[in-house]
Amino acid sequence: MKNVTTMKLSAVLLASVILLSGCGGKGNAEVEAAAAGNGAEKLKKLVIAEPLHYTGYLPLYVAQHEGYFAEEGLEVEMLQAAGGTHVTSVVSGDAWAVIGGPESNALANIGNSDPIVSVSNVVNRANVYLMAKKGTAPAGSSDEELAAFLKGKKLNAGRHGGTPNLLTQYLLLELGLNPQKDVRLLEPADGSTVVAMVQQGAADIANGAEPQISDGMSKGVWDEPFYKFHDLGDYAYSVLSVKKSTLEKDPETVQKAVNAVVKALKVIQEDKELAMRVLKAEFPTLSDAAAQAALDRAYDDQLWSPDGVISQEALDKDMDVMIKTGIYKGEYTYDDLVDMQFVNKTAAK
Repeated sequence: MKNVTTMKLSAVLLASVILLSGCGGKGNAEVEAAAAGNGAEKLKKLVIAEPLHYTGYLPLYVAQHEGYFAEEGLEVEMLQAAGGTHVTSVVSGDAWAVIGGPESNALANIGNSDPIVSVSNVVNRANVYLMAKKGTAPAGSSDEELAAFLKGKKLNAGRHGGTPNLLTQYLLLELGLNPQKDVRLLEPADGSTVVAMVQQGAADIANGAEPQISDGMSKGVWDEPFYKFHDLGDYAYSVLSVKKSTLEKDPETVQKAVNAVVKALKVIQEDKELAMRVLKAEFPTLSDAAAQAALDRAYDDQLWSPDGVISQEALDKDMDVMIKTGIYKGEYTYDDLVDMQFVNKTAAK
């Protein structure tokens, strides 16, 4: 994981806030009205860093658009911080919270006196898929067929140390392949290049998620994914996390943020029309067909946590991938990485 300076992150933050002010979310008048309706005089502004703007984080966007954060007296901005800087932006203080994998937190916590702790689940499936250049996907899905197909291929695995990259290496190891020798592993830091790299012939296979999957299909770059990591079941893929000092010094704000996220998680399970409306607002360049395909995939694959709970099993699967790929060495405990007190309080209301 590369460190970046606070000055650079501040510049990124400023640019992101300016850009996001014109995108998707409720207008200032609507946010203020929601806050006024909740008896709040002024909304507390928070920044949540995301590694990539994608449909998996739709519950957070729903909480923004539908005023769930505002009902709690909060105004949330999303900061897109690529290349692993979504985590370091929390460490540096440029972001209040981060949405991403707990395994990234575990890496950042090594030698960190103020560790990052996960407070709510969001994406409870390994939201990673493998796509092959159109017309070249393997004929079968047995381990033997997959190993034979993958061997020797140029494989865009995504950012080194990122969960999609680690899951890809994990699969290769499970199939008896050496990620460093049996395939040509490509590790671009910019996740938005997934479609272009296959389209231009720089990669034979790519891992990715929505809206990249639908984008690639609509452009004729690939067909349906030939491998889906969501089959691993409950998996703490993307969770909301803050610094431990934030939990200790300002638990009230953490509770409010968790309340809003859990509300969005519950609403999105039932209201598909609302989900589509927010999806289109956040991803206006997606065609209607691509947007519908992305949403259908999320529901079919049970992408989102129904209640914000991060289970021991879900965390263990995530960390098992880290350990088996050799990225994370040493031990970890659930209590060091996860704090469910806020989700439990929300459920008790």
